[in-house]
Amino acid sequence: MSSGNTPLDWRLADAADLPVLTGHIADFYREDQIPLNRERVQAGLQQLLAAPANGAVLILSTAQEAFAGYITLGWCFSIEQGGRFVLLDELYLVPAVRGQGLGRQALALAAQWARQQGAAVMRLEVNHHNARAKALYLSCGYADDQRDLLSLDLSA
Repeated sequence: MSSGNTPLDWRLADAADLPVLTGHIADFYREDQIPLNRERVQAGLQQLLAAPANGAVLILSTAQEAFAGYITLGWCFSIEQGGRFVLLDELYLVPAVRGQGLGRQALALAAQWARQQGAAVMRLEVNHHNARAKALYLSCGYADDQRDLLSLDLSA
């Protein structure tokens, strides 16, 4: 499955991973210019880890890196998508492992997890400024739906 020389392994995250995940999430948000609302992210992460029906967090590792990154996957519903589908919410690789083909492997692992859970569709979002990530996603078979994702903060 590897397109590079380094095989990527994964395991399901649990509550003990929360401190390490929180730090890497902050790194990811800083790098990708995503505003970090720590309380909201912490609450969402805790819900995801506590209830497998919401999805999963996959901790990524290599022989050299015990924590090479993470993937968050969440269940969503859309009649257009035929019902339940998986949102690949976040994919982050630590800088030390980038450029080795692990992003492609991580996407394949996420798709494998989603298929094993019965999903027929997996979707993701990518920031407009992240052309490198978008090129990777397109090369892995994701389609650009030519739509913008809009959000309304209901807590405001």
